Amino acid sequence: MSLLSFDIGSSHCKGVLFSEKGEILAQGAQAYAPEFPKPHFAEMNPEVFWTAVCTVSRMLAAQSADDPVRAIGLSSHGETFVPLGSNGEPLCPAILNIDNRASSEAAWIADRFGRARVFRTTGQIVSPIYTLTKILWLFRHHPEVCRATICYASVPTYLLLRMKLAPLIDYSLASRYLAFDIHSCHWSSELLSLAGLHANALPVPAFAGTVVGKLDMEIAGVLGVPSGTAVVLGGHDQACAALGTGTINSGRTLDSMGTYECILTISCEPQLSDKAFAVGLNSASHVVPRRFTTLAYFPAGIMLQWFHNLLYGEGAGTGNASEKSAHFAELEAQASCGPSGLCITPHLIGTCNPDFNADARAAISGLFFGAGRGPIYKGILEGIACELLSISEDMVKAVGDLGDFYAVGGGSRSRIGLELRASLTRRRFHLMRCQEAVCLGGAILASVALGVYRDIPEAVSQMVREKEVIEPDPQIAAAYFEQIEKYRALVPALESARKAGASSSLRGEPL
Repeated sequence: MSLLSFDIGSSHCKGVLFSEKGEILAQGAQAYAPEFPKPHFAEMNPEVFWTAVCTVSRMLAAQSADDPVRAIGLSSHGETFVPLGSNGEPLCPAILNIDNRASSEAAWIADRFGRARVFRTTGQIVSPIYTLTKILWLFRHHPEVCRATICYASVPTYLLLRMKLAPLIDYSLASRYLAFDIHSCHWSSELLSLAGLHANALPVPAFAGTVVGKLDMEIAGVLGVPSGTAVVLGGHDQACAALGTGTINSGRTLDSMGTYECILTISCEPQLSDKAFAVGLNSASHVVPRRFTTLAYFPAGIMLQWFHNLLYGEGAGTGNASEKSAHFAELEAQASCGPSGLCITPHLIGTCNPDFNADARAAISGLFFGAGRGPIYKGILEGIACELLSISEDMVKAVGDLGDFYAVGGGSRSRIGLELRASLTRRRFHLMRCQEAVCLGGAILASVALGVYRDIPEAVSQMVREKEVIEPDPQIAAAYFEQIEKYRALVPALESARKAGASSSLRGEPL
């Protein structure tokens, strides 16, 4: 028996075929590119998600003839949604998580409902990334779409409907709508009333690990799997990644290094203190029953992707993981020894914790004539490590000690990046054997759903393994003391300069 688990991101769909013991039998991915039709807009034809899942599923199922797929698990990034009409057809492009068009709508929610009240209800900090703000944007700019919409579907909900299954959503993904009551695990009637939205227009919340149904012969044929294959509800990618690293109790922290770098801790109750609110932490239901996640995040991998595209071209490495890996291996080899002398902020698409400033932008300070690709690459890694240090310090103040970090994601392939993170934060980083932790988390949920293991702790003990531990280096930490202080000073200075420029522009003065 094999378990096929998907991680549907905003730039690629990954699929991994696992054995019952968590061993990878086969894996594959399908890349796709978001569209950016206007500033702050990020969209995708939702058919791209379905096509990618079908392509990867057929590819992997073809390699499992001797070990048929028994279950498919669906996990995804959050916030992205698709307005669906009465026949299940998309009424407009999917509006992605990285889309920031709904700043005015986010401000309106904050003003009408109160930021603190939203946080106490949903566990989330009001921001234009969330689904509810973007639905409000549609109400105001494309009311005809909203009048025809019967479901504002998450990516997994859309895929379930394509599979002729019920439109469910797990609690961890529902939390990313900014409309889910974290206490009752139902849609918030108060927030929906404020937005003029009915719960019937949203997916049906359910526990992660729920067996949604079994595939009929037609859909199974499209996916290349046996008829009757069970489809299991996964969850938010970060919660599933936590499960895939064994982060199911307090005392350890997930560091998931992707387009955004996400730092996630576990508790038995949602973290809704004044301190957590002040630094913009997110609390949500875990995919593990009776556990909650606390999440902070910032743009990280997107900065490396920008630099890669600048050097090698926009489409270089797309669909060819080995080529892209070779590019980054080349950059690692060219990286300068010791501090680069540059101070680089990774805020290409704004900041996240603690201020969630969508207007912030990345900056390179200290640029000098000899700063080639090596120093700039190293400077980006240094900036990411400095940002991680800042955010982890905020988390400690709000929720207490974080313990060791458990690292997964594309960023963990950079040895230099791992050493910088470990040394600057002064924490041990555990590198996991299975780097596709989101998929492994989905497979763990599927294994329990099918009765392979009696519960999640037993499944984790059998399926999750570490590869190595990166210890903090005091010499590296000492070498970066001055640069850390420069970084702490640069970020607020950039915001002051941005505001000054905006003020001068409004007055019609030359900039």
